[in-house]
Amino acid sequence: MTEPAFEVVEVDRVECAFEPSVWDFAETRAAAIDAHWADITGARPQMFNGRVLLQSRGGVERDAAGRPVFRGAYLETDFKAFMAWRDFGLPDAGVRNGFAMAALRGSDGAFVLGEMGQHTANAGRVYFPSGTPDPGDIRGSIVDIEGSARRELVEETGLALDDLVFEPGLTIIHDPVRVCFLIPVVALEPAERLVARIEANLARDPMPELARMHIVRREADITPQMPFFVAAYLRRAFRAR
Repeated sequence: MTEPAFEVVEVDRVECAFEPSVWDFAETRAAAIDAHWADITGARPQMFNGRVLLQSRGGVERDAAGRPVFRGAYLETDFKAFMAWRDFGLPDAGVRNGFAMAALRGSDGAFVLGEMGQHTANAGRVYFPSGTPDPGDIRGSIVDIEGSARRELVEETGLALDDLVFEPGLTIIHDPVRVCFLIPVVALEPAERLVARIEANLARDPMPELARMHIVRREADITPQMPFFVAAYLRRAFRAR
């Protein structure tokens, strides 16, 4: 599959507001959304229609010190509306999927990614721990993008934050419908040991979000199971070494 045109930007930080508003797509396509959700849950009854946050505006600016900052805003909607928008081909609907990823690597420099379980919305895809922000990531009037990455990392892997170092700065990979915020995270142990710990935790979970873990040590380890933004980040990291 041909990769979409995308841009890679390094920023110092992310500042996003929660700005509640009505998403016209969810209102005007309600019947089609409900029918689509019925099809999804018929095949995967474990799927849950929670609430998620989608990016309604955003872009890179410069702060007073001249440092690059991503500033934007999010609205709240149903997960089923988000899934319909995604599966209907991402029509122009005034939003983007702005999500955070914890770009996890072991102390030996190898990256650690997870393969999504068959009961999930992205079955079989290989990602860093990540997820679309939800209302639990709102702090007052702010959407905590980095906090969302920390939450997803802990939920998906069972790792403790005390065993991880979140490095400064973010890499943003974006196209017209997605904004992926990649936050570098280094574990205090090598990748093989890290994977053993994570997979032991997955084995204890009756329905883990991840099916298995993947170690990526070199560019040749990148696979078609990885979406373009993950592959682009990995290639950029390996070529910079």
